[in-house]
Amino acid sequence: MLLATKIVIAIVAFLHLYFLWLEMFAWTTTGKKVFRNFPKDLFEPTKTLAANQGLYNGFLAAGLIWSLLIENPTWQFNVALFFLVCVLIAGLYGAYSASKKIFVVQGIPALMGIILLYLPDYI
Repeated sequence: MLLATKIVIAIVAFLHLYFLWLEMFAWTTTGKKVFRNFPKDLFEPTKTLAANQGLYNGFLAAGLIWSLLIENPTWQFNVALFFLVCVLIAGLYGAYSASKKIFVVQGIPALMGIILLYLPDYI
């Protein structure tokens, strides 16, 4: 796997660790600054829902980090591809259902990782 691929996967994983923190632990504080269009009075009532969403983002991050630790190239590729595709689908759905910005922040980095996965290692 190319170093550039590993860097992009690490960035996507880091983003999802940030989403985990934001949604699970900072929803009613920092969340209000990040999601300015979300009604302020709904942050407290949706705290549990956001925490659940953050947990799923943590699973995505864990899978991506796991893919970086796998030594077998075939399994490393397959695990990385699976989790990057999951992130891409989440980004596409978020763009469709909530905001186009979600695709830019979440989908494009995942798509870059997928493209890099398919580049030969000798480039």
